[in-house]
Amino acid sequence: MYYIKEQDVEGLQLPGRLWKKLVGPEDGDCQNMIFGVVTFPPGSDPGTHKHEREEEIIYVISGQGETRIGDQVYSLEPGVTVFAEPGVGHGVKTLGDEPLVLISVFSPPVRPGSYDKKK
Repeated sequence: MYYIKEQDVEGLQLPGRLWKKLVGPEDGDCQNMIFGVVTFPPGSDPGTHKHEREEEIIYVISGQGETRIGDQVYSLEPGVTVFAEPGVGHGVKTLGDEPLVLISVFSPPVRPGSYDKKK
């Protein structure tokens, strides 16, 4: 069992976003995934990256944006879910005047910010 409130997590400032890990391998018995909340401020466009081993699922809570997965671009809005396979370049861009807030889940767990930049 593990219990945490998002408001109690300081977060990690990454290029173009604030990543708050809520549950991961250091917490309780969670061993096979990491779960967090990511906030992209208005105008954010940190580019693409990839995870060599990790699957990633995002779920949009609020705001507007777009994501590039490989060669495809998809709209992001509340209620949208996106899955990125290991080894596939992807990125998020904020559109509009509000922050884009999403949930992010990785399996196996990844150390946020450790992935390769795709040029």
